[in-house]
Amino acid sequence: MPGRIQSIERAAAILRILATGARGLSLAEISRSLELPKGTALGILRTLQHVGFVEQDPESGRYRLGGGMLSLGTRYLDGNELRTRALNWADSLASRSGESVRIGTLHKHQVLVVHHVFRPDSSRQTLDVGTLLPLHATAIGRVLMAFDPLAVPEEDADAVEAGGAVTLPSFTRHTVTSPAVLERRLDEVRENGWAWEVEELVDGEVSIAAPIRDRRGTTVGAIGVRGAVERLRGEEGRPDMEQVSYVRDAARAISRDLGVTPY
Repeated sequence: MPGRIQSIERAAAILRILATGARGLSLAEISRSLELPKGTALGILRTLQHVGFVEQDPESGRYRLGGGMLSLGTRYLDGNELRTRALNWADSLASRSGESVRIGTLHKHQVLVVHHVFRPDSSRQTLDVGTLLPLHATAIGRVLMAFDPLAVPEEDADAVEAGGAVTLPSFTRHTVTSPAVLERRLDEVRENGWAWEVEELVDGEVSIAAPIRDRRGTTVGAIGVRGAVERLRGEEGRPDMEQVSYVRDAARAISRDLGVTPY
């Protein structure tokens, strides 16, 4: 039997690592992460660019997944009942909130964005469908961690040793990296029925999310909005509760379409 083809394995590894970098990755970061010579990584990236699976930002030079990869994933995503049932409600939420909307599900202890509606204005935006986001630093991820037992492994795969203590990856100076503090936040999510985070994934941005449940009452995903902190954070450092109500209404509507009694 023929053996594995190393170049294909390396190309797949590059695609996987690009899927984790929402803002793209530089050649040096890709080379270092995969322990590949820069020349080898560059050759694979150029080939993937040629076939449309990777694109390069002309200003920053960073690489990200291209439209060809997203179109390949569309057959899976279109078959996803959650995404299919949520399309109209996600559009409605974007219109009501004036913010971008994402629907995410659990995928290997990360959030897989299965649907993304752009903020309804003329600003330049990047499609996030197919992107993998961290559970602990996003509102959608915290909803999944709070209500989906499969989202919290016995030993968090993202946790690392730092100075003798276990911490979670930090994306900004606001990211909650303590498992104990995160667990308290998750208790609040369970009590409130929704989650939010302030500048924990991206400086200057806030996200709010609520759970989507299927006909069995199982949390199968979450829907949320993301936008500028000055728009989504209300008085006294709390979230804009009108936006919270919009998100929860959308989550309830999708859950009803999936056969859930309103909650």
